[in-house]
Amino acid sequence: MAPKIDPNVVSTIYIRTIGGEVGAVSSLAPKIGPLGLSPKKIGEQLSKATANWEGLRVMCKLNVQNRQAIVEVIPSAAVLLIKSLKEPYRDRKKVKNIKHNGNITMNTIILVAKILRNRSLSINLKGTLKEILGTANSIGCKII
Repeated sequence: MAPKIDPNVVSTIYIRTIGGEVGAVSSLAPKIGPLGLSPKKIGEQLSKATANWEGLRVMCKLNVQNRQAIVEVIPSAAVLLIKSLKEPYRDRKKVKNIKHNGNITMNTIILVAKILRNRSLSINLKGTLKEILGTANSIGCKII
């Protein structure tokens, strides 16, 4: 028999999922099953929380306490930049190896850097801006 779960303990699980889609329940089950949660319900919560990030792979943080999960979306720099390009939704299964060619303003880069400032490894905002500019370069978009 499984041990009793303490209702005061908060467990944190990080899951990378595609926005707006219900992920494979079989991949969620090994991570969520020991906590006593239903993978199907968690998959629906993840798809509902990531509806704004449709078609993009975003990191989600699950805080589980007393068999209740709270979903928090943690977007990366690349996801924020791709979303700022305002590209139309594409089917991931049909279109592969897409190059994101578009223009992003410097104000958008500064905004993304301020959002990601607390997770950055740099000492000041200037270093964070350089990180975001490098990410924009690797995605393939131009800064105007």
